[in-house]
Amino acid sequence: MTTTSPYEKALAGLDALHAEDPRRVEVDGESLPLELWHAGRMTAWLERLVESPDELVRLAVRGQHLQRWQVPRGDYPEGRVGYLTWRRDQGQRAGERTAEVMREAGYDEASAARVASMIRKQGLGRDEGTQAVEDCACLVFLENYFADFSRQVDHDHLIRIVQKTWKKMSPRAHELALGLPMTAEARALVEEALAG
Repeated sequence: MTTTSPYEKALAGLDALHAEDPRRVEVDGESLPLELWHAGRMTAWLERLVESPDELVRLAVRGQHLQRWQVPRGDYPEGRVGYLTWRRDQGQRAGERTAEVMREAGYDEASAARVASMIRKQGLGRDEGTQAVEDCACLVFLENYFADFSRQVDHDHLIRIVQKTWKKMSPRAHELALGLPMTAEARALVEEALAG
């Protein structure tokens, strides 16, 4: 008889929720739910970023964007305050929902609360787990979204965004980011931001 660990149950529960995302992305000729693909990219970066991440960090990284499509950015006011409020609310929602999935899978309250805290980015710069979640999110952004994003945002504003993103990342994440394949335009923007 095979037994499924709380970790395996929680991971399967998170991925089942990710798979409900109605938005799709085409990857190697296959149509995937966008959020499920995004969670996979987060996990892939964690494997490169941290030598032996524990299961709580793995679950926090996997749940970071949980059900994000349910509250679109457009539901909040335009501008920086609206964006920061939306992002904070998304972290709160994802943390709570991930903790709920973990409790249903058999985790204790302390473990569920720890993961929710990492997803909310509490202790950024001081807590290794929270830093790993932030690093993975930044790397996924730079790898997959930055080129398109850079064509939609004013140049000076974009430079500030890159600089703020860079400040939140660990030295190891900086190394990995600098090794990313980028278009010449995207690389020039990053280099300009880092020189400033």
